[in-house]
Amino acid sequence: MTRRAIGRVTAGFLLLAAPAMAAESPAELISSFRLKHGEVRVVRDATLDRIALEQARAMAAKDNLSHEVLGSFTGRIAPARAGRAAENIAYGFESFEKTLGLWIDSSGHRKNLLLHNASRVGIASAKDASGKRTYWAMVIAGDYEPKSHKGKRDMEPLVAVKREAAPSGRPKSTDCHIKVLSLCI
Repeated sequence: MTRRAIGRVTAGFLLLAAPAMAAESPAELISSFRLKHGEVRVVRDATLDRIALEQARAMAAKDNLSHEVLGSFTGRIAPARAGRAAENIAYGFESFEKTLGLWIDSSGHRKNLLLHNASRVGIASAKDASGKRTYWAMVIAGDYEPKSHKGKRDMEPLVAVKREAAPSGRPKSTDCHIKVLSLCI
């Protein structure tokens, strides 16, 4: 009887935990959306997560939804060394799923989610001082590989050659016997 009770408790626990275990991560949710629209998957990136977390915390601390709360996006994204990047921010929803839905329904945010050649993403949230408002930040980036040179000329090494000037019709100053007003006679 004890085994049966333990089995029921375990089964009940697994049934309750199943929806939580089945929930997709934010990167998987974004990837699913991207795949439906012809773009590639994105994976979580520690640098982008840190940039997103700093942004979310700063917005929550100042209770201000702004891309510039920590300075320009260009300056904040530089440590990621990405060729292209975009940022979505929001506040209000507790869950990422609802926040993502809000972004999908907004043309500008949707464009960022579908950033071409994006391969990495960072996502974070932070609560304001009251604990009632959740701020979200998502940074998506790509083009990490260096661009290839388009012309053969760009790929050749630069070579400098010292050349002697062609002799002019005038004699050199060493051939002058008398020099008057820069004229050689």
